[in-house]
Amino acid sequence: MNNADVCILIPTLNEAATIGQLIKDFRQEGFSNILVIDGNSKDGTGQIAEAEGAKVVMQTGKGKGQAIIQAFGLIENPYVVMADGDGTYLAREIHSLLKPILEGRADHVIGNRLDNYSPGAFTKLNLVGNHLINMFFDIAYEVELKDILSGYRAFTLESVRELELNKTGFEIETEISVECVLKKQRVEEVPITYLPRSKKSTTKLNPVKDGFRIGSTIYGLAKMNNPMFYFGIIGSIFILAGLFTGTFVVVEWLDGITHTLLSVLTSLLIIFGLQMFIFGILSDFILTLHRQTLQLIKEMNKQRK
Repeated sequence: MNNADVCILIPTLNEAATIGQLIKDFRQEGFSNILVIDGNSKDGTGQIAEAEGAKVVMQTGKGKGQAIIQAFGLIENPYVVMADGDGTYLAREIHSLLKPILEGRADHVIGNRLDNYSPGAFTKLNLVGNHLINMFFDIAYEVELKDILSGYRAFTLESVRELELNKTGFEIETEISVECVLKKQRVEEVPITYLPRSKKSTTKLNPVKDGFRIGSTIYGLAKMNNPMFYFGIIGSIFILAGLFTGTFVVVEWLDGITHTLLSVLTSLLIIFGLQMFIFGILSDFILTLHRQTLQLIKEMNKQRK
């Protein structure tokens, strides 16, 4: 591989404190093809990046996800490495990210921050949230990935071209991970170092609001990969609600008090919950047939070639 074959993508917004040194570090590693997507920063981030030799493109919309989607449409290099511009990742670890791709083992590589993070890199809330989100993802998509929220990743151009991305905010890393699973790409994780954010730079992530959006993204996209999980959660909520109201009805009935309307509501909740489980089973069956059909088509195409 020639280092010129690698495009380093850095989405930024007001990262003047760190972007210059980050670009210098990547250039010291031999990578000069650096694309900075600047979200209309007010602190001169774009000018600093240009002065260090990076190509700067102004973002046409808002949000980290929109910046990445826009950048993916511009890149033509065989390999892409994506890194945040806040100085929390080490440029020298780019070689670890590219190695599985260059050796033909992976289409997409995720830098796993959770095995080697520096003190202060995560708040306790962020650390707990990361573990919960990764656990939720693993259950929903029946895979084992340790850090789906990492912003340090490597791709082949073919991998990038396959991704159908729509999320414009911090959910973008989650959507990328989901898309790689749905498209059956070979995904590998490598341990990386995660550093504390510079004191001169402020985070744009809201742990509660963005955490909820990320969880919603995992759940919403699961209906196309694991419908039993998707409908099962809905069904469980309604059945539990029905059991709660039903328990109240029975206790009151034992005391000689009848709640006719509440009894009807209890029945409807439980019936609707059971229907959701049935929908899940049928959807899972249809999805299995769909996957088998696609696999058969692929095998037939291979035989024709």
